[in-house]
Amino acid sequence: MEKFGGVNRSRTHKSLLGMEVSRSKSVPVWALLSLVTNGVLILTVAQLLRGHNLTESSPASAAVTAESAEELIRQPATNSAKALLDVPVPGQRHKWTYQQWVTQLGREAEATAANRPPKLSVLAGDSLSMWFPTKLLPPDQIWLNQGISGETSVGLLKRLQLFDRTVPDTVFVMIGINDLLRGASDEGILDNQRQIIRDLRWAHPKAQVVVQSILPHSGEQATWENRDRLLAIPNSRIRAINRRLKEIASSENVLYLDLQPLFADADGNLSTELSTDGLHLNDRGYLVWRSALQLFGQIQLKN
Repeated sequence: MEKFGGVNRSRTHKSLLGMEVSRSKSVPVWALLSLVTNGVLILTVAQLLRGHNLTESSPASAAVTAESAEELIRQPATNSAKALLDVPVPGQRHKWTYQQWVTQLGREAEATAANRPPKLSVLAGDSLSMWFPTKLLPPDQIWLNQGISGETSVGLLKRLQLFDRTVPDTVFVMIGINDLLRGASDEGILDNQRQIIRDLRWAHPKAQVVVQSILPHSGEQATWENRDRLLAIPNSRIRAINRRLKEIASSENVLYLDLQPLFADADGNLSTELSTDGLHLNDRGYLVWRSALQLFGQIQLKN
């Protein structure tokens, strides 16, 4: 019996671990194509950035007016919250609590399940996913954004069942930086990631689950308000977690999207050209991510 709010959902994963899979475990597709994919991604993104002159934008705050909140709840369309919040709204601002966001994302997921689009992808994660501009998401599919600012792997694991009924084609997961900022251990983060993967595969056996690497931060060049907390987390540690995360993705037979080479500068830090404050992304950063999602979909998700 499922109980919302618990770290572990009452689901049996034995059948999952024993299920037949289409990919060869001895020579997985990802292992053969990862180097080629990353190389093509880097070249493609570099050309895109040279051809685009984007103005930087700050990540929006998790706030709406009372009037827009009412409209938000009535919206049946996917991305309704993000679409409204992409547009500045005058008037008194009302900051939503974490639970209010959980409730709203549940409403959006239910609306999507009731009118399921022909091709649906889910973004699951923290503020990096939450503030992905709707206009920059790949346009060849419908996106259900299930990101919440400040989210941790524990929090995401607890609320995965919000979109159980949506029957997505693909679920993209990026989570972990807030765990690190709150002092979580590497083992704790990786164990939660493994449970997230297994839960998603249990709930969505026909979907492609894509685990994305944790992004680096800008180190000494960061201007985020809690900069000291960032500096306490070496990017070398993030890289080490990502290497193990890739191994977990392979062992659980899901896909892994390594974004690190696309966002890191020569020192392994988040490029300041792609960030607003050394932690969050600007439009250039989201353009890089968008390009990665598009090319990854063309190369990997159609195999």
